[in-house]
Amino acid sequence: MFQLSGDHRWLEDPYRPTRTRGLGDHDSGGFSAEVQAEIHAAAVKIIGAYRAGRPAAVPAPRGDLLVEMMSVCMGEPVTAEFEPMMAQELGFAPRPDHPADDWAREARSRFHVLVVGAGVSGLLLARELNHDGYSVQVIEQRDHIGGTWLDNRYPGAGVDTPSYLYSYTLFDRSWSSYFARRDEVLGYLEDAAREFGVEGAIELGVRATSAVWDADARQWTVHASAANGERTYAADAVVTAVGQLNVPQVPDIPGLDRFHGEVFHSARWPEGYDVAGQDVAVVGSGASAMQIVPAVAPHARRLTVFQRSPQWVAPSDNYFEPIDERVHWLMENVPYYRRWYRFRLAWTFNDKTHPALQVDPDWPHLDRSINAINDGHRKFFTKYLRTKLGDREDLVAKALPTYPPFGKRMLLDNGWFDALRRDNVELVTDPITEVTERGVVAGGDEYPADTIALATGFEARRMLHDLEVTGRDGLDIRKVWGEEDAHAYLGISTPGFPNLFFTYGPNTNLGHGGSYIMILECQVTYLRDLLAQMVDRGIATVECREDVNDAYNERVDAAHRRMIWSHQGMDTWYRNSRGRVVTNSPWRLVDYWHMTNHADLDDFVCEPASDEG
Repeated sequence: MFQLSGDHRWLEDPYRPTRTRGLGDHDSGGFSAEVQAEIHAAAVKIIGAYRAGRPAAVPAPRGDLLVEMMSVCMGEPVTAEFEPMMAQELGFAPRPDHPADDWAREARSRFHVLVVGAGVSGLLLARELNHDGYSVQVIEQRDHIGGTWLDNRYPGAGVDTPSYLYSYTLFDRSWSSYFARRDEVLGYLEDAAREFGVEGAIELGVRATSAVWDADARQWTVHASAANGERTYAADAVVTAVGQLNVPQVPDIPGLDRFHGEVFHSARWPEGYDVAGQDVAVVGSGASAMQIVPAVAPHARRLTVFQRSPQWVAPSDNYFEPIDERVHWLMENVPYYRRWYRFRLAWTFNDKTHPALQVDPDWPHLDRSINAINDGHRKFFTKYLRTKLGDREDLVAKALPTYPPFGKRMLLDNGWFDALRRDNVELVTDPITEVTERGVVAGGDEYPADTIALATGFEARRMLHDLEVTGRDGLDIRKVWGEEDAHAYLGISTPGFPNLFFTYGPNTNLGHGGSYIMILECQVTYLRDLLAQMVDRGIATVECREDVNDAYNERVDAAHRRMIWSHQGMDTWYRNSRGRVVTNSPWRLVDYWHMTNHADLDDFVCEPASDEG
């Protein structure tokens, strides 16, 4: 209303909303019914005037004014360090672009980039690099695009980030629900590929097996396998877009191979497989299990959940709620509404919780929490759990974590607690000792099963798990990184491997919440800037300097030593066997945005192109 009218009173009391608490939309703004009615009446006039042709009074607020507007929007202070990032996110400042003169356009057209993977990352990379004028090809091992959203088709699969936040900035969608289900997300990616005009650049059914750097040709040779034989690709640069959560982790349980029923990993759920009327065993209680269990519990004859450790669960009242058509009308007809709605989600789900992740060494209760804010979260989540489980003290004892909140990935309650209370559901916390022909044995008891679903996570720490990469002087990336100790500058590049770049690389997972797509867009911004500087200046190769990489990763490790994921009170897939956090970023999103908004060639060893180009 302020942007359209220019009337500053809409940023002042009594029209300043109260602070948003929890993860909800806070639709009432905390206003009384009388103030709400006054706002509604004024909004009708202001929006009507705009639709009648009156231009917006403040179309692109910046600086202190934008900081004030963001703070009013959230009902709490938003500091000035967020202003540049959010100005771009809100569309009030241009995103970086890389125009080229005739010579640069020609040079870019001859610079070939091979992208490995056609999921969320690969599609955006193909679009942006094609937009900048490079020769781009994408190879995808599956027979369809979609990445993790193609793989994970288990019952209940969907995003646990709000739909309007888990979407590309440059491709809007009128989402049907607050947290979209898998089929809708996959459909969004299919539509994005068409909108981006990249379908013709994607070769499906091709699995990259190795990449070898040719120092003389200053190119990568990528070997791949396909149904009709082996393939070889030459590329001036390679970008991996294979993700961290792409290789299922299958536990080594004695007897698993002799089970007479169906057994599969959650990410390999058979197409159309129905467990109605069956005895079902779900191994695991993390993010995938928390979606599977409520979805299949009403249909299974009996459902047994085998839990290694409990999870902290946050309430989410609108998890299954459809988005009201009136909201869709506002999104489509009221200028700035969609942008500000996305900002509210970003503020709520991204960096807001970061202070709760910092260890206070003087905090007296480090066995249960890590600082006063974190302890407040513990009390809130504990109260919620007890409210949901009621008089089931047996379930409370099993489901209540003893480690600090956010020590593992926070999960949203999508009916998990209600499912655990069902008569046909049993939560087992004894370790599994073996699988028999007929079921699962834990604590000396055998639990009958017709189907075993392994919701046991992924080989996230073993990055580029299925790809052999040989860099300069014969360097093997597996020997450089080890099996589970990957490290890279900004999570994007690593010394010894010229013109090789990663998306969703080491230390880029958002463990404190938020949308991976926002991290991806930061990485793509950085890569576009780096490649434009490189190619437009006649540079053939860029290789991250060792001192730059080492200094960056020392900062990453130092930051993690002060954070919750180094807390020894729990096991987590974020940390390798030596205790180093490999997957997660220690930075706030705004920190990473500032780090990646521009590429500095001084961070790289640069080799100029020859006279022949």
